[in-house]
Amino acid sequence: MTDVTQTPVLELRDLRTWYPIRSGVLRRVTGQVKAVDGVDLTIMPGETLALVGESGCGKTTVGRSVLRLTY
Repeated sequence: MTDVTQTPVLELRDLRTWYPIRSGVLRRVTGQVKAVDGVDLTIMPGETLALVGESGCGKTTVGRSVLRLTY
């Protein structure tokens, strides 16, 4: 059971990671690929998180976004 008085170690609300789709000679942005869209999670001290899902569902993208390794 989690103590509600503790401060979360990590808290995400509505995490989104979108990549631009570029096309044409001038490489203009014509759309977006929504790699991660609307992820919420809270990790309290002493808790462990596992991201589980099919290949290509965005597990790595969530991790990279949390660590700010995406551009």
